[in-house]
Amino acid sequence: MAGNSFGEMFKITTFGESHGVAVGVIVDGVTPGVEIDEAYIQKQMDRRKPGQSSVTTPRKEYDIVQIISGIYEGKTTGTPLSVILYNHDMRPEAYNDIQNSFRPGHADFTYLQKYGIRDPRGSGRASGRETAARVAGGAIARKLLERRGVEVVAFTKEIGGIACQTFDEAVIEQNAVRACDPEAAKLMIEKIEKLALEGNSCGGIVECRIRGVAPGLGEPAFDKLDAELAKAMLSIGAVKGIEFGAGFEAASMLGSEHNDEMSKDGFLSNHSGGIIGGISTGQDIVFRISVKPTSSISLPQNTINIHGEEQEIKTIGRHDPCICPRIVPVVEAMACLVLEDQFKRQAAMHG
Repeated sequence: MAGNSFGEMFKITTFGESHGVAVGVIVDGVTPGVEIDEAYIQKQMDRRKPGQSSVTTPRKEYDIVQIISGIYEGKTTGTPLSVILYNHDMRPEAYNDIQNSFRPGHADFTYLQKYGIRDPRGSGRASGRETAARVAGGAIARKLLERRGVEVVAFTKEIGGIACQTFDEAVIEQNAVRACDPEAAKLMIEKIEKLALEGNSCGGIVECRIRGVAPGLGEPAFDKLDAELAKAMLSIGAVKGIEFGAGFEAASMLGSEHNDEMSKDGFLSNHSGGIIGGISTGQDIVFRISVKPTSSISLPQNTINIHGEEQEIKTIGRHDPCICPRIVPVVEAMACLVLEDQFKRQAAMHG
């Protein structure tokens, strides 16, 4: 089906289903001669994999990276680089009782309406499992961005109404929710665990900060840097909104407050989030995404089946009670993919 590829000059195509044989990614447009190995990609996969803590799904997928093309003697060849991640802990039988029912919040209904057929095993292609392939592709983009001096860091800013009050980048990978505030992280974990016991879920906000992007990156008018980042983030299944810099607060600000004034030393503020006119300003690029509550909950809900008959349904299985902790590396991966594509497009424009 269409819509499985992302990017123009640095492009990924992902494949696979939640309970199929494997998921994977084909990356085209990789710079040749770059040293990269499976261990580098594995580091990012380990950040996203399930079963990490009490606040993530207990499904055991080790996501062992296998590079099957595009590498020779430890260096990229410039040909399509393919990574496959075999599924191991599949339980398709868990969906037998509800395969003809539409789970609220899921893509069951819409996939059937579009294609006339759907894979009911853990949402098939619509599953969050598809993002494992994105993280693998994003790791390759990250490697190329490191050579450009670009850093991409995302973190949980809010979960279930509990917001971080401080920012300490060093603690992000030191707590189960990847929050930037260790005290807020404790409260977030408590809330998630409580909701999980109740059979419920919650959402949150994830922020991403990108450092080291020089001014001038972006392709107006339709492929603006912020527009491409927005598309990338909204292509992640659980993401329902995005804002840059001051974001929606800009609606209540005055022009004199929101404009980023300049001096001979540079910008005096960053309400724009590091992008003006769809082009990077050289400041940190800052955006936040809204992550919806996990759709899979075990509380009874009203729905219909494929025959249009009303019924009550419970989604019993292994699901994240909050998606934020594991979506952080996915956000970083998609940001890396956008940036590397934009850098290559910029280089092509200047010959």
